Amino acid sequence: MPKVIVTIDDVVIKEVPLTKDQTTVGRRPYNDIVIDNLAVSGEHAILRMLAGQVSVEDLNSTNGTFVNGKAVKKQTLIHGDVLELGKYKLKFENHPVADDFEKTMLVKARPSAVPPSPPPAPVVDIHGAIKVVSGPAAGREMALTKVVTTIGKPGVAVAAITRRQHHFQICHVEGGAQPTLNGVMVGTEPVVLNSGDQIVLAGTHMQFIQS
Repeated sequence: MPKVIVTIDDVVIKEVPLTKDQTTVGRRPYNDIVIDNLAVSGEHAILRMLAGQVSVEDLNSTNGTFVNGKAVKKQTLIHGDVLELGKYKLKFENHPVADDFEKTMLVKARPSAVPPSPPPAPVVDIHGAIKVVSGPAAGREMALTKVVTTIGKPGVAVAAITRRQHHFQICHVEGGAQPTLNGVMVGTEPVVLNSGDQIVLAGTHMQFIQS
């Protein structure tokens, strides 16, 4: 299983297995890999896994994302690559499995004995939007096209809506007033959104729409 080893000054902070299609990296608490350092942007980078390959994409971070010392916007990773975010390093590991080598040899020797592998599952393209129900902006819709979209009033209440492969989720980021989802308060733990859900944030009523 692919994973990243997070270090600073050669000291290992944590190891994170890459088990999801998308793994976000950044300073904000709703990221999958949280790096609490001012040199790291709130939403800094994302690791995508598709058909057995892992790639990294910079999310327009302030200080950039580096792979083996070179600034990148998007790059496929190989075993041993080192990502640099500020002073932090994330070493990518994806060891080949010995059993995979044996299966490869078997396919070459007896191709008729091994059924072909099924094609990779297609990527589901989902669309979402937030519709303002009350207030001066009532009727306005905001498409959720980014990986992470923040909504609210800084210092009062801010929430983040994260776009996953099959769904969207919401969590509270900052401010004294927590958002509510269908009347229930939302904390820092992400909650999956369903089409038609009612969100109230800083006195503004909104509706989540997914297609």
